[in-house]
Amino acid sequence: MIDINDLLRISVEKNASDIFITVGIPPTLKVDGSLVKLDHPKLSPEDTESLIKKLFKLDEHYEEYLKYGDKDFSISLKGVGRFRVDVYQQRGSMAAAIRVLKFETNNIKDLRIPDTVLDFYKKTKGLVLVTGPTGSGKSTTISAILDLINKNRDCHIITIEDPIEHLHKHDKSIVDQREVGIDSKSYKGALRSALRQAPDVIFIGEMRDYETISIALTAAETGHLVFSTLHTIGSAKTIDRIVDVFPANQQQQVRVQLSTVLEGVISQQLIPSEDFGRIPAFEILIATPAVRNMIRSGKVPQIEAAIQTGRSEGMVSMDVSLAELYKKKLISKENAELYSVNVEALERYIDD
Repeated sequence: MIDINDLLRISVEKNASDIFITVGIPPTLKVDGSLVKLDHPKLSPEDTESLIKKLFKLDEHYEEYLKYGDKDFSISLKGVGRFRVDVYQQRGSMAAAIRVLKFETNNIKDLRIPDTVLDFYKKTKGLVLVTGPTGSGKSTTISAILDLINKNRDCHIITIEDPIEHLHKHDKSIVDQREVGIDSKSYKGALRSALRQAPDVIFIGEMRDYETISIALTAAETGHLVFSTLHTIGSAKTIDRIVDVFPANQQQQVRVQLSTVLEGVISQQLIPSEDFGRIPAFEILIATPAVRNMIRSGKVPQIEAAIQTGRSEGMVSMDVSLAELYKKKLISKENAELYSVNVEALERYIDD
């Protein structure tokens, strides 16, 4: 049977994003969005238990798994990479989904992130949100922006992540990275603590709950530059999600607060490409005075129209981004349509 460390090495060599270990199939990688089964016998319950048990480095993590039936944690393999592990029970046997993380931030040019997005590194205060489904490259985009801050500005950067996905070395900035579950018990606890640590820039891995969102808004309001992610698609849905987290009697106050601190919303998807694996497509919202007024007034549905007409200010809709990728022959028309927000609008942009 394959050794677990060899499986982790193979995943990095093949540039996989995920590893799946479950009964009834061979160990399986996800490469460029497609499942690739390794040339290995199907795993038995005993095989999966033997492989997965070796991933646990701390006894308390294994004890939590036995108690609750699932456990997530991160591990490192020297010279290979970092991995986010989620172990769970299915049909009475052990299974694991492992996200392959990167030790280094890729060359920024290779990431195909628009300059409008990267230019958020020049901001000194406010809230910048990067949104999209799981595995859409949100952390990679934020890591690239943080890397530019680190190389160009004298700042104290604090990241709060679960787990740490990209490691940053101190450069022109000081970068302190805290992992939830190891360096702090919770996002909200780490975030409260961070405000006492003289930060200039704070990255919150995910705005998961009311308290975290509330503290993040306050941090942005008090002169910090705050980055975070949400699992939403589109700027309007992102703003609605934040407001809806709060009780009805607080929502107008939150709209006013959000309209003041928000600097931008970057929504992204990874689109399959025949030649380049997967290519990111972006919707970019810039918080112009008109957009701030829409948020404050609760006219969030109008934001999509503002993005359409805001190209001169750096705004781009998802459909325009997809049309441009198709015109450059980076993605197929079928995939452009599959990932589009409005197929009719996409067709118009393609024909322009």
